[in-house]
Amino acid sequence: MLISCKVASRLISRSLDKPLSWQERLSLRFHLAICQYCREFSRQLRQLKLAAQSILQQTEHDLSIQLSPDAKARITKAIQSDL
Repeated sequence: MLISCKVASRLISRSLDKPLSWQERLSLRFHLAICQYCREFSRQLRQLKLAAQSILQQTEHDLSIQLSPDAKARITKAIQSDL
């Protein structure tokens, strides 16, 4: 089954956080075989994830980097409003 780029982009994003079902993997693999734009999106998303992980490792134990309580509250509110 051929999926749209919209569905493919959602699967690409979700695949970075958890395993896809075999049907999803197969559909995505077929789509990526024919769509250069989604292949590029997938590559870029993987690079962003690696960059974020690298920054986290570099700053995780740096106690000089802290958010203010106000910033934490704004972030929490933004995340909850997206759910």
